[in-house]
Amino acid sequence: MAHHITIETPRLLLRPLTVADAPAVFAWGSDPEVNRYMAYPLERSVADAEAWLRQVEQADGRSDYDFGFVRKADGLLIGSGGVYRRKKEFWRRAWWVLGYNLRRDCWGQGYATEAAQAMLDFARRKRGARIFIASHAVDNPASGRVMEKCGMKCEGAGQYAKLDGSQIFQTRRYRLEV
Repeated sequence: MAHHITIETPRLLLRPLTVADAPAVFAWGSDPEVNRYMAYPLERSVADAEAWLRQVEQADGRSDYDFGFVRKADGLLIGSGGVYRRKKEFWRRAWWVLGYNLRRDCWGQGYATEAAQAMLDFARRKRGARIFIASHAVDNPASGRVMEKCGMKCEGAGQYAKLDGSQIFQTRRYRLEV
């Protein structure tokens, strides 16, 4: 069962996503520019967004925290992201993965950094998280700047593929240990 956590920042309300959010999620999930470096395939319909949101609603609410980013000024759902706990085999301690995405018309306004910092703080304070990992496509340096603003340090390179296998991206991997 999904979590019931809400986080407030100066400009955003981070809250659980629901199937009712499908039209707003489709607004950025169907944008080829937003989707360009994302692992998930381009959404072709609101039904695609609904299917993904059903999966989110069924996620483990104790180790996976997906949030919708609602802009307080107008109540618009402008993006989503989360922190996700992973097993202890890596570095012999548990670590958390950070991710985020935003509508294109909200890029470059500090929303991703504000949301990412809030999610990291939540995982640290409420779940005892100490190690965070994130990565971005080398060709998407703006995402790396968000990670750096959150105190993460680049620790190496890697790669990831779109879930449908259609594209492989070279990445920069970041880490924060607190």
